[in-house]
Amino acid sequence: MTQRWLGWVVGVGLLVGIVGCTSGGADVGGAGAEGAEPEGTIGLLLPEAQTARYEASDRPTFLSVVDRRCPGCTVLYANAGQDAAAQLQQAESMLAQGADVLVLDAVDTVAAAGIVVQAERLGAQVIAYDRFVDGADYYVSYDYEFIGFLLGSALVGAVTDRAAARAEDGRPGVLLVHGSATEPNALAIAAGTRRALEGEDIDVLAEYYTPDWSPDKATEWTEAMLTRFPGQVDGILAANDGIAGGAIAAAKAAGLDPVPVTTGQDGELAAVQRILAGDQFMTVYKATDQQAATAAELAVRVLRGEEPRTTVVIKGVPTQLLAPRAVGAADVEHVIVDGHVYSTDEICVPAYVAACERAGLIGPDADAAPLAAGEASR
Repeated sequence: MTQRWLGWVVGVGLLVGIVGCTSGGADVGGAGAEGAEPEGTIGLLLPEAQTARYEASDRPTFLSVVDRRCPGCTVLYANAGQDAAAQLQQAESMLAQGADVLVLDAVDTVAAAGIVVQAERLGAQVIAYDRFVDGADYYVSYDYEFIGFLLGSALVGAVTDRAAARAEDGRPGVLLVHGSATEPNALAIAAGTRRALEGEDIDVLAEYYTPDWSPDKATEWTEAMLTRFPGQVDGILAANDGIAGGAIAAAKAAGLDPVPVTTGQDGELAAVQRILAGDQFMTVYKATDQQAATAAELAVRVLRGEEPRTTVVIKGVPTQLLAPRAVGAADVEHVIVDGHVYSTDEICVPAYVAACERAGLIGPDADAAPLAAGEASR
């Protein structure tokens, strides 16, 4: 099995010292630690809760880091539930409560420019988080075009190997299931994917931009494409793990065994389990706790009037880019378990015990070498 995509990382990865915060909400600000000298207010605005990372990782890490780094800081928190208008109101509320710095993961990056304008008018600074916003003071994210390249490279290697093993004539066919067409990160991932597919002996049968990154919509579209291209779909490039889950559900409902080679992104627990079971080929893991910690440290430094060091400038905005990691079955133990992303107890629930044993995560062979990618289901 081709392994060329495994272990690639962005060359501009940055690790900032871990640092912390008190929680609050959009309407009620969290007070700083008792007895600490008040230093100011930081607002954290996240876009939605459908993607597991935001409430499970980004929010608690950010709050913890600010708490340790700035005991006298107050933090206001709000989740927009994928509603750009609601996010604008949340930002206005935070600014009215005296927020000095907003850390903004925008629902709609175009509409979010209005938040930047209001913050500037009131003397507050904005750190764009995960999604680029024009006019922001700083930006903390990953290289999403490179993530797309990782996904595309993984797909190319796997479907090419599968086609060669079948020894059949004809080019392999793939479906591209992107994220939301209104989201810059989704467009960057799509661009990286196309770069990886360029010049390869593979047919792109169809592609789709998934509204709101909805797994349900991804399922519906994939079902329709599997009906339209019977027996022709060798691989599915899913832009994140939620979309991957929807696409895999569609393939299983269509009775495909094995399911087409399917990629993903985010390193969600369900995706890790699907990888071990052989249903999903790989995911791109982004250390969201590291990203949240970096943003929290940056927010504290900006609040204190410092000029933080950054790694690159994007469209005039000082930026800190972090390093993603491609994860297949062979990488789960080293990257996910040893990296304390998920424990074997979390991964190896009853439905996945056999898959975990085959991968050497639990059982008598737990210390043996892990499986090569794609071998989990054999």
